Amino acid sequence: MPVVIAFISQKGGVGKSTLARSVGVVAARAGHKVKIADLDCLQQTLVRWTQTRDTYGLSPAVTVEPYADAERACAASAGADLLLLDTPGKVNDPMMDVARRASLLVLPTSPSLDDLYPSVMVHEALQNVGIGRDRLAFALCRVLSEEEGESARSFLVAQGYSVVSGELYEQRGYRDALNTGRGLTETQDEHLNALAERVMNDVLERVCAHRDNTSPIAALSFRNIRSARPAR
Repeated sequence: MPVVIAFISQKGGVGKSTLARSVGVVAARAGHKVKIADLDCLQQTLVRWTQTRDTYGLSPAVTVEPYADAERACAASAGADLLLLDTPGKVNDPMMDVARRASLLVLPTSPSLDDLYPSVMVHEALQNVGIGRDRLAFALCRVLSEEEGESARSFLVAQGYSVVSGELYEQRGYRDALNTGRGLTETQDEHLNALAERVMNDVLERVCAHRDNTSPIAALSFRNIRSARPAR
C-alpha cells in the first residue's frame, strides 16, 4: 500500500491543490511512483492541471485521477509508492475518513487571521477524533512578506503546533508555473524554485520520519534534487 499524505482545510483557496501537485512533482522526480487523488469531483483542479502538463509534454509525468472518496482512491493506488489526497474545502465525515488513512496531514493556511483561526479549529477537531499531533503540520501559503510569514509561524508555534519549514509566497512566477502544468519547483526563477523546494522537501521528509525502513518512501532522499530538474 502507498504512503498517504492528505491536504485538508475548512476553506478553499488556501493552497491544498498547489501543495499536492508540487509535492507530487518533487517526489516523482526523486524516482517514486506517485499518484494524486483529486477528491473534489466538482472542481477537479488537479485533473485539469495534469492535462495541461501532458499537453506541454513535461517530465516527470504525474498521475492524477478523480475519486469520490478516500476509500476508492486508496483501493485503486496499490501500485504507487506515494498517494496524495487533495480534498475539498470542508471538514465533514468523509474528510475524517481521509484523516484516518493518512500518514501525514498537511493543513495549508495563509497568514491571515481569517484563515489561521479556522485552520487551528480543524487541527483541534482532528485531534479530538484521535489524530495525533505528530501526524499534523501546518504549511504557510500565500504569504506576502517575510515578516508576515514569521508572525504567522510564531503564532502557531507558540501554541505548540508543528509548521512545515519555509513559506510559499504569493508570486506571479508560481501562478505562471501552475497555469502551464508545472509545480512550484518548476518556475523560471531559481530563487522561487529553491523556496518551494524547502517546503516540499520538508513535507516529504516528515512522512519518511513516520515510516519504517521497509517503506518504499523511505528508500530515497528528497534533498539536493534541483540538479535533476530538466532544462527548459
